Amino acid sequence: MIVGLTGGIASGKSTISEMIKMFEIPVVDADQIARQVVMPGEKAYEEIVAAFGENIVTDDGTIDRKKLGAIIFNDDQKRKTLNGIVHPAVRKEMLNQKTELLKEHKDIILDIPLLFESKLTHMVEKTLLVYVHPKTQLERLMARDQSTKEEAQSRIQSQIPLDKKRDWADEIIDNNGTVEESRQQLIHIFTKWQILN
Repeated sequence: MIVGLTGGIASGKSTISEMIKMFEIPVVDADQIARQVVMPGEKAYEEIVAAFGENIVTDDGTIDRKKLGAIIFNDDQKRKTLNGIVHPAVRKEMLNQKTELLKEHKDIILDIPLLFESKLTHMVEKTLLVYVHPKTQLERLMARDQSTKEEAQSRIQSQIPLDKKRDWADEIIDNNGTVEESRQQLIHIFTKWQILN
């Protein structure tokens, strides 16, 4: 089974992703791939520099994510330009990795933070949402990134609210409790889906 794991910023999806790896189920991580495809020498890197200029490149030749983030954050058109470069490159690499993994594994998790936003549910058979209350999400994000309430809120608002994603997901892990409670929910869902026996 191909499962799409998703959540929202600071929902604890990475924790669940690590748990899944402990069951020796392979996880294809969209965020990790997104970092790889924008490294110097990659096609997406060249396209981003061409679109946004040399001033987003750091001294060591990599893209300054903060500078680029500041450019696209409040400009929908520029964000669309960036996504138009990065998303196809990420999708292509995810499909490559999935194809390779399917040679040896029957179950694969595609960890895609923006699974619903990017309309990528066609790539998976089931969707699993890591959910937290909006208040918890805000508090965790502020603590994690040492950001102001306003900064954290604007980052959360750039994604579809978790409450809305709940309606679309096949299964939900309520990540408001302890790590162990989340683990038990994961085991229950994966047993039901016959990923775990």
